[in-house]
Amino acid sequence: MHSSTSTGRPPGERGSDVLVIGGGIIGLVTAWRAAQRGLRTALADPAPGGGAAQVAAGMLAAVTELHYGEETLLGLNLASARRYPQFAAELAEASGGLDIGFRACGTLAVALDADDRTHLRELHALQRRCGLESEWLSGRECRRLEPMLAPGVRGGLRADGDHQVDPRRLAAALLAACARAGVVFHRAAVERLTVTGGRAAGAVLDSGTRLAADQVVLATGSLSGRLDGLPPEVAPPIRPVKGQVLRLRVPGAYAPFLTRTVRAVVRGSQVYLVPRENGELVIGATSEELGWDTTVTAGGVYELLRDAHELVPGITELPLTETRAGLRPGSPDNAPLLGPTELPGLHLATGHYRNGVLLTPVTGDALAEVLTTGELPAEARPFTPRRFSAGAPSAGPAGRTAREESLV
Repeated sequence: MHSSTSTGRPPGERGSDVLVIGGGIIGLVTAWRAAQRGLRTALADPAPGGGAAQVAAGMLAAVTELHYGEETLLGLNLASARRYPQFAAELAEASGGLDIGFRACGTLAVALDADDRTHLRELHALQRRCGLESEWLSGRECRRLEPMLAPGVRGGLRADGDHQVDPRRLAAALLAACARAGVVFHRAAVERLTVTGGRAAGAVLDSGTRLAADQVVLATGSLSGRLDGLPPEVAPPIRPVKGQVLRLRVPGAYAPFLTRTVRAVVRGSQVYLVPRENGELVIGATSEELGWDTTVTAGGVYELLRDAHELVPGITELPLTETRAGLRPGSPDNAPLLGPTELPGLHLATGHYRNGVLLTPVTGDALAEVLTTGELPAEARPFTPRRFSAGAPSAGPAGRTAREESLV
């Protein structure tokens, strides 16, 4: 336990054992797990429960998101995926009964032409080499599973272990669980990190309020490298990657429209369709390196609808209810930064890129462990922020560049 009574902070300065900066799902799960461990925990964010989770589709796709060279990240993804059923049940209880929409529906990745089929076959071979369970299906077998698929589908991979969750409901449940666990919320923007005596000591809010803490967790997603007061040598190398997402509604007359997540590459662009039990259909996601731009563009919407229509022609009959754009936090190797930095007292929980929702359970556990014991659990050690420190090898655990593309 890290007591804050011995820090010598000025009288009247608000103090805690842990201050989490950032109230997205990663910050919230960190705060919840820390409070469960008995740490006096505060969280600072002007609108906790917001962030990238409000845009994300919520695919738990450890198998169908596999990339070459990401075997280490695969291990972390699988560890987190295995925890989801128990995590969902525990969070429902801790939040007072809020369901996070965890759905064990599986995923079907399909090929629309001969090139896609070749790539999907290669991915299947990689999955098998990694010991993953996936089944190759003919086009006819794909359509038998999902009758709404286009007649031209040439084959597919069935991954019954790749499930889904509703990120908006996940954020709401985490927010409630934090409140019930005693997390103190400061609904304000953080102006700068406080560094005292060579260690992170808290933060100053834009209101001028000073928050003191024995340990600080920076979990502000794509903004994580931009906090004032952050020493340059520990600023995480995070970049924003824009994604545009559409939401459609499936009227009762069309149900069931799809029974599982369907995804494909169409002319080199990834597209996926995620059917919710409440009748919502989420279509995403573009991947655009455009800095901090979060504009929903006509081109982005058109491309998603065009590609989704090639997969499932019937989508053009559905009402379009929402268009959104958000920013994924990408790291140089597209893997997360978890745990202690070179600045004593400062931890990172950021850089989850396309796996933030999937990695929520394992991130909360890893950060709670390091905050209480000082040690990262073994599964999280390859993802220490120190891998990007001066003198560290340039390639991180994922071993691939930001521009390399997925096979599916």
